[in-house]
Amino acid sequence: IQCAQVGIWLHDIFSHWGLESFPKTSGSKGLQVYVPLNTPVTYEQTKLFAHALAQLLESEHRDLVVSEMKKEVRTGKVFVDWNQNDEHKTTISVYSLRAREHPTVSTPVAWEEVERALKKKDASVLTFEAPDVLKRFEKMGDLHEPVLRLKQKLPDVRAVAAGSEEEGP
Repeated sequence: IQCAQVGIWLHDIFSHWGLESFPKTSGSKGLQVYVPLNTPVTYEQTKLFAHALAQLLESEHRDLVVSEMKKEVRTGKVFVDWNQNDEHKTTISVYSLRAREHPTVSTPVAWEEVERALKKKDASVLTFEAPDVLKRFEKMGDLHEPVLRLKQKLPDVRAVAAGSEEEGP
């Protein structure tokens, strides 16, 4: 359920910058947050942006968030994997089954569902098996579809950082 909390914080940050974001379960214990750009941008830029966000969350929530990849510092915390923003990285695709006795599925979810899981303190609200996903798709459509077409631009992290330094106490 800690992932849901971190996801909500990310959603709030993106919303502050006017960016739409889309949550997706990993089909395991994680939550992935997609910010579709579909505009000219490099992996270097997205990686820098994601790293800055991970460090921001870590500095504000040291008890819950870590941005460092070393497994020994991640125990009991949510690792914000900023390093996934790289052309050589892979991640589980939308609607992929996980190889388990009861295969769970990587599934797009609505932010309201993430909030409900957090309020109920029940991560199972965000766990789906194949029949569940088929029913969801028939009822809700493809919640991940906007990721393919939505055009957005990343804010300039350096300008944002410079602006916050100027504001001061």
